Amino acid sequence: MTEKPLSWLGSSLDDLRAFPKDARRDAGYQLGRVQQGLLPSDWKAMTTVGAGVVEVRVHTRVEHRVFYVAKFEEAVYVLHAFEKRTRQTPHPEIALAKKRYADLVRQRAKKPEVR
Repeated sequence: MTEKPLSWLGSSLDDLRAFPKDARRDAGYQLGRVQQGLLPSDWKAMTTVGAGVVEVRVHTRVEHRVFYVAKFEEAVYVLHAFEKRTRQTPHPEIALAKKRYADLVRQRAKKPEVR
């Protein structure tokens, strides 16, 4: 099976690059698993963001999260990456990922199918 490419939406790549080195390494490893069609080691479905959206949980000294969607054939879309400082995911983080997901779905609907 070939790996799906990663497609970084909005500032998600820059946000992930701002993670500490150990969190960045773990997040990269987990996204590599997803590219191969596997699930991350620690994850949660994020249906509040959109259908098929998954949260990767990165545990280091500080918690980090990466939201992605892999249900589309052409790529794994990374919606958002952020540091989590509270037990509950802050609403602005969910709202941003939800907007990027909606934009992605809208953009995909506009593109003609390639055959």
